[in-house]
Amino acid sequence: MHPLLFKPIYRRYIWGGRRFASVLGRSLPPGEDFAESWELVDRTDDQSIVSVGPLAGTTLGQLVTDFGDALLGKHAPRKSFPLLFKFLDARHDLSVQVHPDDARAATLPNPDRGKTEAWYVIDAAPASRLYAGLLSNAELLQRALPIGNKKEIFSAAVRAGRCEEMLHSFEARTGDCIFIPAGTVHAIGSGLLVAEIQQSSDVTYRLHDWNRLGSDGRLRPLHIEAGLSAVTNTDPVDPVAASATVDPALKRLVTNDYFLFDEVCPSAYWNIGGDNAFHFLAVLAGTVTLEEHWELPALTAGACVLLPASIGRQVLHAVTTNGLAPKLLHVSLP
Repeated sequence: MHPLLFKPIYRRYIWGGRRFASVLGRSLPPGEDFAESWELVDRTDDQSIVSVGPLAGTTLGQLVTDFGDALLGKHAPRKSFPLLFKFLDARHDLSVQVHPDDARAATLPNPDRGKTEAWYVIDAAPASRLYAGLLSNAELLQRALPIGNKKEIFSAAVRAGRCEEMLHSFEARTGDCIFIPAGTVHAIGSGLLVAEIQQSSDVTYRLHDWNRLGSDGRLRPLHIEAGLSAVTNTDPVDPVAASATVDPALKRLVTNDYFLFDEVCPSAYWNIGGDNAFHFLAVLAGTVTLEEHWELPALTAGACVLLPASIGRQVLHAVTTNGLAPKLLHVSLP
């Protein structure tokens, strides 16, 4: 196997924009609604496809099936790739939503994984906000809102069309990372460009949509009862504090049962792999060059690569580009 570059899959929704072009340097067709760019996905109807190299044209699902040990190493075997990575451009607010946990998702008519996720803010317009979890008791008192069984109070507010008054929020800043366990109410506010790593799941319950109209001129459907039943975390959620590691270039952002999520700021050369596991990298700034014998293009902002377990330890060369020091996001399995 070789380092794997994939074709992005774009999703166009009413809240999207064009920062995949203006910030990440992508070439996009006309339109102001490019909302998501799926960089790593293995679901039945959505498949990342290798773009260059001897495996060009192969789907991620085929790689898991045909080369599972080589791709996943100590994390094989798997029926499918367990994670999904995407970029999101929120020109407008996303809906307030919640995702079920594994136990609830498994009981659906079409069983799925739960969806625990984490965000990394790549670019933030002034006063942009993130909504994560529900207000603390102190915040409820400050706003003269009732104290008690918070889920019951929130459920009543949602049914009364007052969902937003219960949401914990904060002004987002570039470099913020937010961990959203399944069952947490959340929304990405307007003006944010975000990288998201999540369990490979596509179950979303929309609780509130800011009373806006969809492209058909109608209110978009909500999933009140299913969504409220999926809420399991009523605590407020704030940005995480990154932790130093034995690798001076790498800071650990999130550790959980589903993925490890890191910020990497290499000074020049950076070693990765050699632990019989895959590693996924997304370049946010600078230019990263893979080992020359792979004969693959250099990676600039917005580029992503999946390093299969079998290729062993790799030495990457990272350089400052357009005055921006190299910065990457790194994902692996625990």
